[in-house]
Amino acid sequence: MTYDFSELAASLRAGVDAPANWAERAPQGVRAAAVLLLFTDAPDPRLTFIERASTLRRHAGQVAFPGGGREEADESLMHAALREAQEEVALDPSLVEVLGQLPVAWVPRSRYDVTPFVGRWDGSEPLRAADPAEVEWVFDVPVSELVDPANRVSGSHPLGYRGPAWVLGEMFIWGFTGHLLDLTLRLAGWEQEWDQERTVDIPERFMRD
Repeated sequence: MTYDFSELAASLRAGVDAPANWAERAPQGVRAAAVLLLFTDAPDPRLTFIERASTLRRHAGQVAFPGGGREEADESLMHAALREAQEEVALDPSLVEVLGQLPVAWVPRSRYDVTPFVGRWDGSEPLRAADPAEVEWVFDVPVSELVDPANRVSGSHPLGYRGPAWVLGEMFIWGFTGHLLDLTLRLAGWEQEWDQERTVDIPERFMRD
């Protein structure tokens, strides 16, 4: 199957409203950050993820998208997302076509208002953990695996959280990253029907603050 970007690009151009289940993530008007959902431009696009370094004070060991806080020198939040991706995974910003942005969301753990950007590139250069202090590992996953119902679950946290999640071998995607991925697959028209009642406890390895 070929996965086309036309529906996703059209949705991003039109503007995307925050889903109803993001109500608790309404922007707080505080520190700004940006992340990049980076797809390869291929029949079965691959999406880049990072595993955050286990030594970080926040979100240690969790799976995320490249990104971080906006700095004074950044011309815009989009430039912040591209700069952070360059610093974290050695991505050449000139190779990226930014398709648009998803809704801004408050992330309580890091206390940032985060703007997610969606981009694509040709995947012609290898990505790597360019900053070991921030990134443990860089990996990518084809869309065909992300939409496979066998890999989709609802992640359950002992403090009461329940949300979209993915079990991909030894990796577990959940939290804000899971919500962004869930929304993006739906906007692109790529999502397949999956059992939303299938619940998996979030592994302790991926629950560290």
